[in-house]
Amino acid sequence: MGNRLLQDAVEQLSSLPGIGKKSALRFALYLLKQPMENVERFGNSIISLRREIKYCTECNMISDSNMCPICADARRDRRTICVVESLRDVLSIEATGEYRGVYHVLGGVISPMDGVGPADLPIDQLCRRVQDNQIEEVILALSTGMEGETTSFYLYKVLTPLNVKITAIARGVAFGDDLEYTDQLTLGRSIVNRQIFSPEI
Repeated sequence: MGNRLLQDAVEQLSSLPGIGKKSALRFALYLLKQPMENVERFGNSIISLRREIKYCTECNMISDSNMCPICADARRDRRTICVVESLRDVLSIEATGEYRGVYHVLGGVISPMDGVGPADLPIDQLCRRVQDNQIEEVILALSTGMEGETTSFYLYKVLTPLNVKITAIARGVAFGDDLEYTDQLTLGRSIVNRQIFSPEI
């Protein structure tokens, strides 16, 4: 490429998910044409995101404070917890407008191949929430691939002794699909038509 500074910028940009070298070069050249204050604002926003972001002490969502807006909203149904893998899943479910409970973000799924076991996820925290807050229903809204199913089954085993209703989103979501790639209508119907979870689902 010739120019070391440009090459370094392209390398950094292309390390982002879904960004190839050509797109990274296009972004870098675009930034070169922008006023310095715009580029500084862009860079500072990313640095601030990484340095200052907090995680909700209740549900593990990213937040500007110790409690996220959803957990802090008194209008939400605190008797129902929807368990998801990531922030993106929360955003997808919220976009449907069909769910008014609160969430529990695992930050991943059980994956022995990747060295992720139950102890690496905030599952004990979920159990404490169920016990301490008189939770009536836990909705399992994990992906339907092998790892998501394994995680759902494990959650079913540890939650069953707590006498809480355990449901799963209806199987309108195709096998292996992540929630973020499911259209809002299908996902909304899957939440509304959720079923009692059993290992055979």
